[in-house]
Amino acid sequence: MPSFEQCYRAVESRDPRFDGWIYIAVTSTGIYCRPSCPATTPRRRNARFFPTAAAAQDAGFRACRRCRPDAVPGSPEWDLRADVAARAMRLVDDGLVEREGVAGLAARLGYTTRHLGRLLSAELGAGPLALARARRAHTARLLLETTDLPITDVAFAAGFGSVRQFNDTIRAVFAATPGEVRRAGRRQVPTNGAVTLRLPYRPPYDAESGWRYLADRLVPGLEELDGTTYRRAVRLHHGAGVLALTPADGYVRCELHLDDLRDLGPAAARCRRLLHLDADPAGITDALGDDPLIGPLVRARPGLRVPGSVDAFETAVRAVVGQQVSVSAARTVVGRMVAAYADPLPHPVGTLTHSFPAPAALAEAGTLPMPAARTRTVTALAGAVAGGSLDLAPGADRAEVEAGLLALPGVGPWTAAYVALRGLGDPDAFPGTDLGIRRSLVALGVPDRPAEIAAVADRWRPLRSYAAQHLWTVVPAATRTATRTATRTATRTEGRAA
Repeated sequence: MPSFEQCYRAVESRDPRFDGWIYIAVTSTGIYCRPSCPATTPRRRNARFFPTAAAAQDAGFRACRRCRPDAVPGSPEWDLRADVAARAMRLVDDGLVEREGVAGLAARLGYTTRHLGRLLSAELGAGPLALARARRAHTARLLLETTDLPITDVAFAAGFGSVRQFNDTIRAVFAATPGEVRRAGRRQVPTNGAVTLRLPYRPPYDAESGWRYLADRLVPGLEELDGTTYRRAVRLHHGAGVLALTPADGYVRCELHLDDLRDLGPAAARCRRLLHLDADPAGITDALGDDPLIGPLVRARPGLRVPGSVDAFETAVRAVVGQQVSVSAARTVVGRMVAAYADPLPHPVGTLTHSFPAPAALAEAGTLPMPAARTRTVTALAGAVAGGSLDLAPGADRAEVEAGLLALPGVGPWTAAYVALRGLGDPDAFPGTDLGIRRSLVALGVPDRPAEIAAVADRWRPLRSYAAQHLWTVVPAATRTATRTATRTATRTEGRAA
């Protein structure tokens, strides 16, 4: 936590950059807010600050109805950090506590439930149950405002164990009954059975670059682009779903068609990870903007994000497929895999017919539409994930994932770094052997030698993935064709060597 004075100055200035980083609670009213709340700034003696909304709720404060502090972008800390607290937050957002309980969360992280509770309380101001409770309350509010579901169905879809627990939590967090929350925040309910959300972000946000990245990699049957709306199918914990994302001013409009509404929270979290909406552009510019090499690139495009993924396993498979072919050819190969090995959607939407194949399905595939060496790599990868020896969940230990990937046949440092960057959202992943990155660095005056590149990249820790993204976007146009050819050659070599 920043000091009290730093937090209070952020509230006095109503600086929206601090929304999601800290929360202010007012002892005289019993309400907690985001720092940018337009309400009158409380007196210092009445102000308390918390690192999470869950901590404020656990201390007995209820959410402000005016600024809706539970609807702010998430703290970028949980993406940047690789410690136990950050891993726990990512798993809580993915709904693990609802599916496996606190014991399951502790086991996944390698701690006892008591030790994990002490650690999270010290780091985040709240234990795992309070963190999960805050997430359930937020999901419940979204369902109350955007659907016509009966309140009993909302309770169980949001992850509550009973209607009484649901009612008590809503009253405690929002100082209102579920019916009052629904009437006060009523939005137009979609007639197509979808749930519509607003996913806020910290400006600036270069949506054009992000959507171009997605458009270049659309897999037939799995993804489509309709104007400015990106749509894709996803495999979730309780069923399939289709998400549609459209950029808007200050937020991304998200429309979700879900087989099971218990997947609402995890689906929204995956959308945020895909578009990297919890990033802190101002902080990234402060950290990299003065660098003599990439500083001008960062300052010229402060809204550039590092695209993520909705499924790290899918990212890993696509990275392996892309080792041998061009981006367009990889799309075709993955599309054939989807058609042959994925479960069809119960209700196809547009051109979307299938979600991505499950690890078990690819592990048991006899042949895949690619050379035998790449087939062995994909089936070994799928078998490791299906068997549990390789964990690619949002809260996975990044160092363990890297070691597990490198142990697979046909996977080398480039693939492991790419999966960490795109699939796990590692802010410090840097595929330094990538030909696009190397050619950009050469154009900026860096010798094309591994030791020189590694020394330069060390200056950008712990945000090397952002540096990589900026370098990828400035590959000289005249060298792009050569870069694609050289990249295919390099990754074939990596596959053979590994």
